[in-house]
Amino acid sequence: MKMYDVIIIGGGSAGLAAALEINKFRKSKILLLERDAELGGILLQCIHNGFGLKVFKEELTGPEYAERFIDELHEKGIEYKLNSMVIKLHPDKRVEYANIEEGFVTIQAKAVILTMGCYERSAGAIGLPGNRPSGVMTAGAAQKYLNIDGYLVGKNVFILGSGDIGLIMARRMILEGANVLGVAEILPFSGGLKRNIVQCLDDYDIPLYLSHTVTEIKGESKISSVVISKVKDFVPIPGTEIEFEVDALLLSVGLIPENGLSEACGIDMDSRTKGPIVNESYQTNIDGIFACGNVLHVHDLVDFVTEESRRAGQAVVKYLENQLEKSDNHIEMISKDGVSYIVPQQVNVNNINDKLELFLRVQKEYRDVNLVVRSNDTIIKTIRKKHMAPAEMEQIKLKVEDFDSVIGSISISVEERQ
Repeated sequence: MKMYDVIIIGGGSAGLAAALEINKFRKSKILLLERDAELGGILLQCIHNGFGLKVFKEELTGPEYAERFIDELHEKGIEYKLNSMVIKLHPDKRVEYANIEEGFVTIQAKAVILTMGCYERSAGAIGLPGNRPSGVMTAGAAQKYLNIDGYLVGKNVFILGSGDIGLIMARRMILEGANVLGVAEILPFSGGLKRNIVQCLDDYDIPLYLSHTVTEIKGESKISSVVISKVKDFVPIPGTEIEFEVDALLLSVGLIPENGLSEACGIDMDSRTKGPIVNESYQTNIDGIFACGNVLHVHDLVDFVTEESRRAGQAVVKYLENQLEKSDNHIEMISKDGVSYIVPQQVNVNNINDKLELFLRVQKEYRDVNLVVRSNDTIIKTIRKKHMAPAEMEQIKLKVEDFDSVIGSISISVEERQ
């Protein structure tokens, strides 16, 4: 059985960044396993620009962003395998994978990093009402059809959900000559970044129907129309129906971290993020198995994925050199009023060099409030926020000395300004 220092499962932005970061700090035997025919993941079909502003200080398309990392991976001679599907991950860090050339293979690692990314919710996942004709697909699938396969999925299009991929596809369809009749969002606010709402909808006069959802899909073999209705408390209001004649309905109704391997391995999962529970070093409850990127929690920008994966790579280097303290005496991170989740969920202060970056999302839209970090009744930090929304991930930095007064747990809440 072949032995590796690190096996990375997933060759998208997270896997590439983690591999390069480990190689930067330690001479290690690394293997990156990717199930697709190319490295780069979802970036390869994201031909719009807006990537790399934080990492490279310039604006790149998705393929250009991926190419930077792929070229460096080749330059460093880091081993990778394409068209290789990981079948099973064991708690002792054995990895089973299969491909056409080698068949079924079992290998052993000292450390494993999970970077499998995320997938889109489908029509079945949200219980979409109506028929199941062709022409109903996820926005990401439509993006692949158009940008990679060169196939226009429809001429008259409606989009359900205002996630970033859906917004970007609304603009993309317009640029390809299609007519986008509107975007419906079941929540009273958009699920996408503000800049994408402006650049993808407002600039092209595409209407956004907030507090609306699809209540019927019509058509037999091919979709012919879609009916949307206004909702209150997620329940459609009779008499508010609007019908649109369409030949395509794109779904942008959320992303879910892809954690089938993680769950089968016995990794503890967070019911809110749908990803693994990790500590300050991005290590799961299973010793030597780490997670980062969208498999951990869904990020707004690929730049954030890269930065997080670099930190995870640095933590793996420490793990391989026995520099990470192992202890069950950790600090729990608790989401309180207005906060959906916090990552990491657990913290061992002894493994923090200088500061710790916490990431969180809020439950609804807020204006002129405070994010308050507490340990019991002691306020550690108060951050004034002019605006927060679930679509925009928040970041809080805590210094090592901020943990001096912490006992047992830290909570973060949204509070009105006094």
